[in-house]
Amino acid sequence: MKPVQTREELCEQLAEVGRLAVERGLVLASGGNLSARLPGSDEYVVTGAGTWLDRLEVADFTVMNLAGERTGGAERPSSEWKLHQRTYQVRPDVNCVVHLHPQHAVLLDAVGEPIRLITLDHAYYVRSIGTVPYHPNGSDELADASAEQALTHDCVVLSHHGSSSLGADVGMAFRRAMNLEEAAVATYRALTLGNATAAFPSSALAALHHV
Repeated sequence: MKPVQTREELCEQLAEVGRLAVERGLVLASGGNLSARLPGSDEYVVTGAGTWLDRLEVADFTVMNLAGERTGGAERPSSEWKLHQRTYQVRPDVNCVVHLHPQHAVLLDAVGEPIRLITLDHAYYVRSIGTVPYHPNGSDELADASAEQALTHDCVVLSHHGSSSLGADVGMAFRRAMNLEEAAVATYRALTLGNATAAFPSSALAALHHV
């Protein structure tokens, strides 16, 4: 995705991500929520309450600030706005948070199987995965626990719920979300083949770069 200059362009990119996320089965109907901000801004746009991610328009986004105040846009933000707010508070380098409900990632976490990074793309884009025990959606507990994991991980699995993927821009956050679920699918398939160890070589991870 191209660099953006305006808040409207951010909303348009998030609308495209919402459409692709539903199309690829990463979320259903009004599940999940998306947010983004311009670099250095203390305001961000977040999907409004009840919006379907594959039907988003600019008017469907609420403008919030890092103090948790609505400053414009749609009247009611997603009930998960705190999840986004707390992440931005602790990660000034993050300008997009993609919260989806990927089935395989949630399933593996629920049965106690770690998601393994198997391919080059998994290792490069995901790097590491944080986990958060179940907390009610929209709660301070969920938002705070997610932000704590975001201090050291760009992908976080929320138990029995979904995932959050972070990036310096919309494209990177969504790329991480897609690779997280693809890694979960690959792990699931490896387990069905009886393999519980296959993973990207740990010795190569530190020096990893992507051409």
